[in-house]
Amino acid sequence: MVDARQVTGSEVVRAFLEVRHVELESRLRGFAAAEIASRPEPQDDDAARREAREFVGLLGAGGWLEPIGAQDLRACCLIRECLASVSPLADAVFALQALSATPLLISASGPGTPAWEWLTRLLAGEAIGAFAMTEPEAGSDVAALRTRARQEGDAWMLNGRKSLISNAGIADVYTVFASTDPEAGTRGISCFLVPADTPGLRFTGAQVMSEPHPLGEIAFEECAVPADHLIGVPGQGFKLGMMTLDRLRATVAAAACGMAARALDEALAHAIGREQFGRRLAEFQLIQEKIGRMAIDLAAARLLTYRAAWARDEGADRVTLEASMAKAFATEAAQRIVDEAVQILGGRGVLAEHPVDRLYRAVRALRIYEGTTEMQHLIIARQLLGPQRGDGG
Repeated sequence: MVDARQVTGSEVVRAFLEVRHVELESRLRGFAAAEIASRPEPQDDDAARREAREFVGLLGAGGWLEPIGAQDLRACCLIRECLASVSPLADAVFALQALSATPLLISASGPGTPAWEWLTRLLAGEAIGAFAMTEPEAGSDVAALRTRARQEGDAWMLNGRKSLISNAGIADVYTVFASTDPEAGTRGISCFLVPADTPGLRFTGAQVMSEPHPLGEIAFEECAVPADHLIGVPGQGFKLGMMTLDRLRATVAAAACGMAARALDEALAHAIGREQFGRRLAEFQLIQEKIGRMAIDLAAARLLTYRAAWARDEGADRVTLEASMAKAFATEAAQRIVDEAVQILGGRGVLAEHPVDRLYRAVRALRIYEGTTEMQHLIIARQLLGPQRGDGG
């Protein structure tokens, strides 16, 4: 079987890995092949929601969520890369557990607190988390969020609406960002831990994607959240959110690499096995040129991804520049690679049941969530220009 291991194997990024990571990758491939790849892809939103809950249990039981708690970013990248190559939904489930848990890790709440109890359940796969930041009028512009939280005695009363929230409707707990001081802008945003059964929290409906994925809207109507469910301190929410995205952005790049690797694998196998005009596709120079560019893009994306993860694991407080470069390049490269794979497969590549068609639908979202490519370019430029940029921002 021809595959893409020459550019997807651990040796390509070995300089950024430790022996334990190489061993983890080997075990991970076996788990993914036996437990994930063999499962049929969900055909609709309801099926995706059921499957997501099962995936959380599988990942928890196998110990695959533990690197989130250990804050081992390279391990998280390896896991997302492998999961994304066999099931974009399984990858999304892992990503959402990480997004939900990381603010709790950063705030370092101790044993006996609600945050600690929920963190333990999230990392064991006993609870599903959701990261509720985006709103109808607040995407990249987080300061524009309109969900409000006012303190009343020993509780915070939340009112507002969140949109495009992954795991909305199936999550057991939501990490929610709300403004506690609207006049302070981003410095007035706080972060709350809101269990799904909290009175006043309502799932208002699913938002259906072309690639099955549990997405939807939630509303808060005089939702009373106990004071001890505030994560960190008032006004720290924006910082917690940005630090979370900063830490996990490289894992989005890893997921893109996984999808791209699967697409390249499928394209290679097809080019070897398919004959046209009396020759294998692989013998045509135009096909060779496409495969060459796909392989270069994938190798470069993986190197940027694991460089960012390595820097964070080595103790860098922030990896904003490295993570933004990785996400911007890897997600755009993955889109190109998957598109080229569709082109190489021809008619087969646009059949709904083909893995490459599913990848084509799944990869597009990576260029948007956790910061669009355009926002990554601005972040990179501002990191380089610093106070010299002169844009007033």
